Formats: sequence, C-alpha cells, structure tokens
Amino acid sequence: MYCVYILYSTTSGKTFTGLTNDIERPLTENNVIETSGFTLRVRPWKLIHTVCYENEPEAMNLERFFKTGQGREQVEVIVRDYLNRQ
Repeated sequence: MYCVYILYSTTSGKTFTGLTNDIERPLTENNVIETSGFTLRVRPWKLIHTVCYENEPEAMNLERFFKTGQGREQVEVIVRDYLNRQ
C-alpha cells in the first residue's frame, strides 16, 4: 500500500506533502530523526491527511498533483478543514 500524506506544522503553518509505504515513518523521521533542514526547523508536525493506493504510480500522480498550483489550492482546503475541526 502506498500513501500520499500531508503533514502540517503547528508552529509555522507550513505543509509537507510526501509519499510512503509506511505511514508511521514520516512522522518519526520529521519529528524525531531529522537533524537538519526544513522539516527540523518547523517542528512539530501533525499528520492531517492521507490517501492510500494499491499501486505506486497512482500514489505518485496524486503526490505530483498536490505539488502543482491546483493541488496546492486543494492542500490549503485540507488544512482549513483540519484547523476548523480543532
């Protein structure tokens, strides 16, 4: 199973979109293991959205879409929905 995920930084309001076959790994890597870079500077991260597929190419297509102009707009909607539930 391949999952596209969106992480949200509660301290900076930034998002991070990625693809994984182990949905627990991105949270561990970005909140605990990373020692440098963007994801370290804006900790902590919350997993706010996942979409899973049986095959990797479908998941890759969604991840690419989320990183386009229209996709970023959709990510903003997902973040607003998440914040409204808080």
